[in-house]
Amino acid sequence: MGFNTLILDVLEGKKVSKKPVWLMRQAGRYMPEYMAVRKKVSFLELCKTPELACEVTLQPIDILGVDSAILFSDILIPIEPMGVNLDFNPAPYISNPIEKLSDVKKLRVIEPENDVPFVIDTVKLLVKELNVPLIGFSGAPFTLACYMVEGGGSKNFVKIKTLMHTEREAYNLLMDKITESTVEYLQAQIDNGCKIVQVFDTWAGIVSPKDYSELVFPYVKKIVDSLKGAHVIYFAKDSATFYSKIKELGCAGIGVDWKIELDEAAKLLDNKFVLQGNLDPVLLFTDKATLKENIDLIFDKTKNVKGHIFNLGHGILPETPVENVKFLVDYVHSKEI
Repeated sequence: MGFNTLILDVLEGKKVSKKPVWLMRQAGRYMPEYMAVRKKVSFLELCKTPELACEVTLQPIDILGVDSAILFSDILIPIEPMGVNLDFNPAPYISNPIEKLSDVKKLRVIEPENDVPFVIDTVKLLVKELNVPLIGFSGAPFTLACYMVEGGGSKNFVKIKTLMHTEREAYNLLMDKITESTVEYLQAQIDNGCKIVQVFDTWAGIVSPKDYSELVFPYVKKIVDSLKGAHVIYFAKDSATFYSKIKELGCAGIGVDWKIELDEAAKLLDNKFVLQGNLDPVLLFTDKATLKENIDLIFDKTKNVKGHIFNLGHGILPETPVENVKFLVDYVHSKEI
């Protein structure tokens, strides 16, 4: 079988007869094959062992038949060599969170070849094995800053918002260092064979439109403008109220969550981008008739968009029935456009 260019064709504006499909967290806990590998090592060890990371990246290609692989890793991997103590138990935990300017000054910008060689080695292994494009990825600066300041996940994000508004020098320097590290990290993935990179801004939606515009967006734009040699997709959860700003980005694709219809998202974004998404991941727990109905709706809503990559509105959830995921991929592939 030849190399599957379907997702690249869509991102490049070529006419296609089928929608490409891949799924966020397509390699992961819902798959028995993944869990068999995971039993041997901790999560961080899995991320840092190229042969194993390669194995679990390939599983959904073989099992589901998706049109792209996404590097198996975690968005927090590059912040560890910046100078934070990272662990997972199973949620991410940082024992030395950033609290003040002096903490930020101790952080350093990473050098991917020296600091995360296992990521580069995994990319190299995958490029040799795959007959579909490889998506590299990173967290967006604000999302990474949330973890670094909060010390993990958070309900109200009091610490990062307080730092943002009362310690502006510390906040700006933190975002500058994360942004520079992220550019280096993503460019290394591109230089070693990733044809697409996705920037995940999971926590972008916790701030006001004004704060997003002034204190979050400029760092995303700097990343998009700096990267060379790959298509960039930006995915910001709960971000529809920011589309008037997001449409200024020069990236190829925008990931869309399930809280806005795709035709409405295209309108707000001036139909400038290939859209990606936006099935609610919980629908994978329902029956095939419900899945069909909601997949058909997404096809209907994307008739007039610039281009569309079928995906979820966020990652696959644990305990998702694999047979429903396989049905989704097969049904999307069965539909002509």
